[in-house]
Amino acid sequence: MTPTSPRAAEPAGAVVDPPAAPSSRLLTWPVISWGLWDWGSAAFNAVITTFVFTVYLTSSSFGDPAENEAALSLGLTIAGAFIALLAPVTGQRSDRAGRTVFWLGAYTAVVVAVSAALFLVLPEPGYLWLGITLLGVGNVFFELASVNYNGILSHLAPKDRVGAVSGLGWGMGYIGGIVLLLILYVGFISPEVGWFGVTSENGLNVRVCMLIAAAWFGLSAVPVLITQSGAGARRRRMALAEAERRGTERAATGMESEPGRSTEPVRVRREPLWVSYKRLWHTLVGLYRTHPEVLWFLLAAAVFRDGLAGVFTYGGIIAQNTFGFSSGDVIIFAIVANVVAGIATILSGRLDDLFGPRKVILGALGLLVLAGLGVFLLHDGGSTVFWVLGLVLSGCVGPAQSAARSFLARLIPEGREGEIFGLYATTGRAVSFMAPAMYGAFIAIGHRVVGGSAAYWGVLGIVVVLAIGLLLMLRVSDPKGHITSLGDEQL
Repeated sequence: MTPTSPRAAEPAGAVVDPPAAPSSRLLTWPVISWGLWDWGSAAFNAVITTFVFTVYLTSSSFGDPAENEAALSLGLTIAGAFIALLAPVTGQRSDRAGRTVFWLGAYTAVVVAVSAALFLVLPEPGYLWLGITLLGVGNVFFELASVNYNGILSHLAPKDRVGAVSGLGWGMGYIGGIVLLLILYVGFISPEVGWFGVTSENGLNVRVCMLIAAAWFGLSAVPVLITQSGAGARRRRMALAEAERRGTERAATGMESEPGRSTEPVRVRREPLWVSYKRLWHTLVGLYRTHPEVLWFLLAAAVFRDGLAGVFTYGGIIAQNTFGFSSGDVIIFAIVANVVAGIATILSGRLDDLFGPRKVILGALGLLVLAGLGVFLLHDGGSTVFWVLGLVLSGCVGPAQSAARSFLARLIPEGREGEIFGLYATTGRAVSFMAPAMYGAFIAIGHRVVGGSAAYWGVLGIVVVLAIGLLLMLRVSDPKGHITSLGDEQL
């Protein structure tokens, strides 16, 4: 912001439009390198936490499957608590130190190392908690890395192109996950003797998949770290030059410095963790006083993102138990659904830029609610019904997730991305119990109403969570510009 900017005349706390930036090509190398992190991160999301390692870890090889699932749930709950506590303050501290890219690299490296260490988890009961512990640690550091990764988004494109960039990255994540799953399925999981002579003895096929997933993520993360390290250094040089120029102008005109604002470059000293929590509290109070709509968005996003997670978590279960899909049918559907989700998310980025992220979120949630009700009402319609409605559900999840990310990226001022995206991660974790609880509650209600098998009633629980998120989102307006003040603490 230059001294002659009209923003200088705005009252504190106002939300203003920045000067329009010229539109540019979407597929620049910085954007592609950033999206490659999403592409690679699917190795952790799809292979490790969803389709391969967690299935392996809860199998009978590690003891009673029900007890294994309970233990895994406990481990991931503890990991979720650590994420909720650490995400905002670690993001804030990387912001203040100007080391977003460094910490993105450090946290990603931990996730890659943990993923590779899963090779050590043998299919024996004594290794269950080693696997759960490693998985929990990986989840914590993956979320902390995601906070810094999301914080880079606003530096990649002008505000009118952020939606397309976010959609491209999220779509690359979906497609990257499917590509890697197909490679692993064909090469190691499906055949009795896979590539390089790997068999299922001692779980070797699954354990080798963990090494490949680690390498996939690590190699995919390198481009953004190299590209953004150079870009971050340039931004810091420009900021220092701007601060020096302002000080020179003030000295030449005889102007005094603004109260409380130094013309010298800021040197951030290391501070105790409790001070970071104190700063976080001031941020929350400031948002409540000056920009309550941001808090409403964080609440709405936390609710509907849990519903979105429920769509993919329970989609395969509903397909199998209600619509008669075989295990092979479920895998085929999962592949097609993720491809549809990836393509829809990339295409929806343009709608995000044209109409605003709020409209994309509301449209996607509305379609999700209608399709979910359709699954419930037509539960005895056979596999064709689920193929149609299931793909509609899959095609709406990614656009809502991507638009939620671009909503915040349009709003957060430079230098506070990590803290606000950390809050985004924390609020999501705070309500992550809703979809599982509502799913189970509606199955219990269904048993009372219709008796016998009522598993299809669970979809109504997911619909309710999505509908609550939709209603909360109705009171949130599209971002009109960057937050400029948090009251007592300047943003």
